[in-house]
Amino acid sequence: MRAHFVLSEVGIGLRRNLTMTIAVIISVAVSLGLFGFGLLIRQQVDAMKNFWYDKVEVSIFLCNKDDRTPSCNGAVTPAQREQIRQDLERLKPTVKEIYYEDHAQAYQHFQEDLKDTALAQNITPDQLPESFRVKLSDPTKYGIVASAFAGRPGVYDVQDQRQVLDKFFKVLRGFEVLALFLAVTMLFVAVLLIMNTMRVAAFSRRRETSIMRLVGASNFYIQLPFITEAVVAGLIGGLVAAGAICLIYVFLIDNYLRPTFQFTSFIGWDAVLTTIPVLIGTGVVLAATASFISLRKYLKV
Repeated sequence: MRAHFVLSEVGIGLRRNLTMTIAVIISVAVSLGLFGFGLLIRQQVDAMKNFWYDKVEVSIFLCNKDDRTPSCNGAVTPAQREQIRQDLERLKPTVKEIYYEDHAQAYQHFQEDLKDTALAQNITPDQLPESFRVKLSDPTKYGIVASAFAGRPGVYDVQDQRQVLDKFFKVLRGFEVLALFLAVTMLFVAVLLIMNTMRVAAFSRRRETSIMRLVGASNFYIQLPFITEAVVAGLIGGLVAAGAICLIYVFLIDNYLRPTFQFTSFIGWDAVLTTIPVLIGTGVVLAATASFISLRKYLKV
């Protein structure tokens, strides 16, 4: 097999179907760009989950003087408070850290969070409940603490701060699903374009392929220039998508989000560099597979 012949056929094919090839490159680039964006969103959500779940706490609010619930009949007693502390100590190492917050500390934190508001000016320390703030070694084991302390005497409520974060992460997951859905749709369009382009290319060179078939050329030898054309288009589309992902990372994350939202974590270049080979590989494999399938029947003489 002469590599020079195959490469010359590839060049001829790309020149003859230049507009269709450009359309394929753009379609592949857009679809792979959306696909890569979806992958980066997924990694960003995972990074933020790991960052915030490591900081969230389980709050065990104790009964206050005015609370009247099945577990509360006035303020928590010293004996009940001490028993709760001892039971939390027994849950180690599931419970990593225990911090007790009394009325004065709760009032101080309340004033810091809601200063200059009418509510902060009218609240008094005894109106805020005492609480145990518990950090778990594994935040997903919140159920162990909840089942052990919810509803027991002296405990008004058990709250997991992850419930607040989960609503935010659901929104991010929604963006991820939307980006991946658009990517799959665009990939399907790209596959149709590749198949159509290969059929047009094969039709325009049907005389050459018939001669090759008559002189005994194999199916693979006849299909190879067409498949290579599609692979070149898929490779260029993948590289364009990789460049777009790098630009998005630089301008959106490095230049805007990271300096603006310094209280949270963002993905690094390692996430981008691991995504780029996936995009390029997907573009090449998709183009090769689509062209191979479309040519199998059409090139039979």
